Amino acid sequence: MTMPFYVPPEQMMKDRADYARKGIARGRSLIAFQYRDGIAIVAENNSRTLRKISDIYDRIAFAGVGKYNEFDQLRIAGVRHADLKGFAFSRDDVDARSLANAYAQSLGHIFTHELKPMEVEILVAEIGLEPDGSEDRLFHILYDGMMVDEHDWVVLGGETKATTDTFTEVIQNGQRPTLENGIKAAVTALSGPDRELGADSLEVAVLDRKNSRRAFERITDEALTAILAT
Repeated sequence: MTMPFYVPPEQMMKDRADYARKGIARGRSLIAFQYRDGIAIVAENNSRTLRKISDIYDRIAFAGVGKYNEFDQLRIAGVRHADLKGFAFSRDDVDARSLANAYAQSLGHIFTHELKPMEVEILVAEIGLEPDGSEDRLFHILYDGMMVDEHDWVVLGGETKATTDTFTEVIQNGQRPTLENGIKAAVTALSGPDRELGADSLEVAVLDRKNSRRAFERITDEALTAILAT
């Protein structure tokens, strides 16, 4: 009788983490930041039909980096979770915290028990009603189920450190930017020193407190071109 091949648990977890990180790093980065009237999400995306940023519910948005088919499965599951909870209880009971917890549990289970981890990082963003943004939420969920409650802004995927450093240099006054200035800073950070991104290579959406019950809104190519030109 042959003995089964043994791999120490810590080595197995390390290999899975390395595998997931490499897959995510091959993708393009995404930046979410709080501006004076809400939350904006800026992603590099050359596709006109495949979306990295979507709305989940009234005041909640979803964004993902990594393998599109995997984070889109998570998006669909999140929409169903929110719709079911809103129908069974109340629309006010649907919040980003419970949705992010559900995502974290699902990703953590897959990372621990499945043969291959998901090669994704996801963001669940929610805006509150307070004008000062104190009730806004940015939940960053990693491939292994780890959840981080971010503040002010966050970078997902790609060359995270370089993008973070560049964005930090541009947003350096410690105050929340206007939407236009924040978008331009995010595009500068995503572009890096060697290239320039145009509106046709970007996907931008906002959760804006000035909107009605559906706070989610996409920034069109025409509006984005005008912002980048100023």
